[in-house]
Amino acid sequence: MAKQEISCDDILKKLKDRQYSPIYYLMGEESYFIDLISNYIENNILTESEKEFNQTILYGSDVTVNTVINAAKRYPMMSEYQVIIVKEAQALDKIEDLSFYLQKPLNSTILVFCHKHGSLDRRKKIASEIEKKGILFESKKIKDNLLPGFISSYLKKKGIDIEPKASAMLAEFVGADLSRLTGELEKLIITLPQGQKRVSPDQIEKNIGISKDYNNFELRNALIEKDVLKANKIIKYFEDNPKSNPIQMTLSILFNFYSNLMMAYYAPEKTEQAIANWLGLKSSWGSRDYIAGMRKYSGVKTMQIIGEIRIADAKSKGVNNTSNTTNGEILRELIFKILH
Repeated sequence: MAKQEISCDDILKKLKDRQYSPIYYLMGEESYFIDLISNYIENNILTESEKEFNQTILYGSDVTVNTVINAAKRYPMMSEYQVIIVKEAQALDKIEDLSFYLQKPLNSTILVFCHKHGSLDRRKKIASEIEKKGILFESKKIKDNLLPGFISSYLKKKGIDIEPKASAMLAEFVGADLSRLTGELEKLIITLPQGQKRVSPDQIEKNIGISKDYNNFELRNALIEKDVLKANKIIKYFEDNPKSNPIQMTLSILFNFYSNLMMAYYAPEKTEQAIANWLGLKSSWGSRDYIAGMRKYSGVKTMQIIGEIRIADAKSKGVNNTSNTTNGEILRELIFKILH
């Protein structure tokens, strides 16, 4: 049986319970979770007086692995632990040399590597050695369809609810940059009227700058319902406001929806929960759109739409666009082909 990967929440829970590992190798494409863990270690394990002699921040471009090992072998001064954080660890040469330290790491040293924008090759011996002696954590980019769930979960921890439409609007507008997304959420929390604990689409429109009526979320709904008038009003708005509604974002959202719709046809059962499980959605609420979509679009039509979105994407990038069609015209033509 494959070993279950440890999550960011798992690591933070153990840290908060003061269950420390001698090494944390934090790696991956999503910087947010790496920063969340390393910042907690940096700010919470040692007291302010202990940090003066027992907390060291190093940078991978400035040191060697041997320098890190020598620092890790020191014993703490007037403290139970010393903390060493190696930022930009992806710049370290000869990371394999760390295996000498891993043979007998000091339990009084908490050694943290922050390896962003990439990962160790898990097939290499050094990866298995780190995993055996400590924590090897891969921070993966979150999928677009899971962003509304991430938003709801983040706010729930702060004691705040968010309406499904509001979370979908925010996910669509910000995308999968979690550092930026959580920054926008913190701004939302600050701007909530005193005593209010629920975020509405109106607040997203007012504080984030997204129209609650003319956005990709509403365009998708109009296409699901085959509401021609509403879809064309939104497209006209997009054409008049291209900077806040770039075609690439719209095409990406439409492609994700119709690709998932195509997958939904292959679900063994067509209940909300079964489709949510099949598509990897966090809640059955998100599967309702796909059930509605299957009532309006056949599998063959859905496959044709996916092809048309690919063609529109290529045209928007200048490929096979011999007549220099504008992005607004490309989108209008695509919406017509989806609806007819």
